Amino acid sequence: MPAPEKGQAFYMMNNPRRKFIKMGAMLSVGSAFMPLQFCSPAKKEESVALETSEEAKSKLESFGIQLYSVKDEMAADAKATMTALAGFGYSQFEGFDGGKGVLWGMKPAEFKSLTTDLGVKMVASHANVFENLDTQAEEAKEAGLEYLICPWIGAQKTIDEYKIMAEKFNQAGETLKSHGLKFAYHNHDYTFEMLEGVLPQDVLMDNTDPALVDFEMDMYWVYVAGVNPAEYLAKYPRRFKLCHLKDAESDQGNGEERGVLFGSGEIPFEGIVKDSKSLGMEYFIIEQERFVNTTPMEAAEKNAAYLKNTFVY
Repeated sequence: MPAPEKGQAFYMMNNPRRKFIKMGAMLSVGSAFMPLQFCSPAKKEESVALETSEEAKSKLESFGIQLYSVKDEMAADAKATMTALAGFGYSQFEGFDGGKGVLWGMKPAEFKSLTTDLGVKMVASHANVFENLDTQAEEAKEAGLEYLICPWIGAQKTIDEYKIMAEKFNQAGETLKSHGLKFAYHNHDYTFEMLEGVLPQDVLMDNTDPALVDFEMDMYWVYVAGVNPAEYLAKYPRRFKLCHLKDAESDQGNGEERGVLFGSGEIPFEGIVKDSKSLGMEYFIIEQERFVNTTPMEAAEKNAAYLKNTFVY
């Protein structure tokens, strides 16, 4: 994608190709059961324990979609696109600035009325949090959003620059808190690649105030950078409140372009989702940016169907 420009979405991923480190096997959920004592009727408590392992599994009660997944459709007709997505089963939306503002040219009251009518919560929007933040915050609050999220800062040249960025996050978080909103930062792979012997993401985590700054983990970018998402979530419990569920095919030598339909890739999401919920994750947002033999809207529908009918953790 081209480099970010003012007024455009900040989802630009034009980093050079790099060798990805394949992560090891993730934690899995297992169950062990005591054998029945022959000739002894099972007690009520025992019958519960003897249920299949499926009983220990759950499905996501609610999930959302990052509207950038259908960016062209949003640009053509935002209301119709959001209506269709709600019909697919998405109960949460996460927006972005596609050139018409994070509310797609609608007034805050109009936008909130639309999402209310659709039965959808507009959880957050990716936005340029370094310009006109007070104005954006006022509109976002009136429209019913909970978060404004910084989606891109670019790879910094030094660790000191990441420390400066962390302080900017604190300042943005303070501003948003004054408006009754929350701030979060969405990672790409560059913060999960060592710099000066340090992981930049650690610097952002350690130098931001948990009362002001939350984080959104893009599972895909953590994974392709060679880091275990579940292990990193455990390292900083309750700091990641949102995540992007974005699957990756095995590395075919095509660099970063590995996105596929959710559930058809190699990222072991079952264990990650289970662990993340126990560590404070609240919002699970589907995102897809690469489409092979499908269209963005078809992919959105298939991803929703998979989460509703197939995915368990």
